Amino acid sequence: MSDKIREIKETEFDALIAKGTVLVDFWAPWCGPCRMQTPILEKLAAELDGAATIAKVNVDDEGGLAARFHVSSIPTLIVFKDGKAARQMVGLQQASTLKDALA
Repeated sequence: MSDKIREIKETEFDALIAKGTVLVDFWAPWCGPCRMQTPILEKLAAELDGAATIAKVNVDDEGGLAARFHVSSIPTLIVFKDGKAARQMVGLQQASTLKDALA
């Protein structure tokens, strides 16, 4: 995984999303569409170059976070703006859709 994408735990989640724009990918290693989403996120992270943060939450390890945001299908991607969920998308998303959601 790219060094521009952070794998985060529940203990650091609230601090990460508190300021700015953050795209969080709720995923699992066994999920095919999730594995297809990762290269799209890596490319997007390189293009954004710090304008927004991209993070991943492994739902197998962080079930509490998945439950908190009602994640029942993966991948689920949520855009947070200054700590508040601004947009939620379920399923494989293209880079253009994600860029629009981050704008």
